[in-house]
Amino acid sequence: MRIVTFAERDTPAALRRQALALQEEAWPTDEGATHEGKGAEHGEDDGHREDDGPGEDDDAGQWHDPALAPIAMLLVDDTGIVVAALDILTKEITHAGQRFLARGLSRVVTGSRHRGRGHGRRLVAAARDTIERSGADLGIFTCDSELRGFYESAGWPHLPGAVLIGGTPEDPFPSDRFDKVTMAAFFTGRACAQAHTFPGTRVALYPGVIDRLW
Repeated sequence: MRIVTFAERDTPAALRRQALALQEEAWPTDEGATHEGKGAEHGEDDGHREDDGPGEDDDAGQWHDPALAPIAMLLVDDTGIVVAALDILTKEITHAGQRFLARGLSRVVTGSRHRGRGHGRRLVAAARDTIERSGADLGIFTCDSELRGFYESAGWPHLPGAVLIGGTPEDPFPSDRFDKVTMAAFFTGRACAQAHTFPGTRVALYPGVIDRLW
């Protein structure tokens, strides 16, 4: 098993097809689901191998907002099968009068054949390390409340009482509309010094109209 990372638009087409197949099983489009949620143990690979160039625009509706500098992280087995996948998004936020560079997880999914073996946890923990090394002030995202323990086991602490406000200032999309909890890790000295200002507050993420919430 190895973890590979690409700028979203540079992901080889065969790998991207597999990641999209995992997402489709977790959040079927014919049920009106969106990718605003994040599962940790869902999905199924479709058997494609890692042998193509960058993805094409046949999945145009599935791309993240390029303004969020999306990165794809994939856990791939020795035969080129995508076992688990997630995306990392980036946004500068302002909170309690301070500006921070924030990164968060989106579309976290594990193939159904591969669940229960720690693959999703390994990828989520690696994403935390990647975000820390990137120079981001903090990592922050929401997950379904039932997945809180999973993310905690991968190194992401719960941020009690915090609500992420997605969408835009004109059309906000707060996470407390759903059964969500907020997870966060503070990395830089400045962010750690201000970490106490986050619990129990509404955090203005405002990632836009494409990725309304992560």
